[in-house]
Amino acid sequence: MRHYEIIFMIHPDYSEKVSVIIEKYKKIIHHNSGIIHRLEDWGRRQLAYPINKLHKAHYILLNIETFPKTISLLETDFRFNNAVIRNIIISVKKAINEPSPVIKLKEEKKDKK
Repeated sequence: MRHYEIIFMIHPDYSEKVSVIIEKYKKIIHHNSGIIHRLEDWGRRQLAYPINKLHKAHYILLNIETFPKTISLLETDFRFNNAVIRNIIISVKKAINEPSPVIKLKEEKKDKK
């Protein structure tokens, strides 16, 4: 099995269904003997540039360990899912478990308040 980092952006109109979408992808990964090392919901964030006249999107980060077959299933689902406006899948050398810089920054802001 290989390690992957996946970030996908969900259309803001589907923000209420984010948990359902995440569960769908978790099922695909677990059904194909994959392991989720890290799952982070970054929330709705400003885009660097408009995509399809949208200025915000809901970001999700996954670090998984799975077979390449599962990645092709996820890529196909991302491509045909209208809720997912962009995605990137990167192969990494090892599992990443620690919080991402985005989450660390959010936690620091909470601690300051």
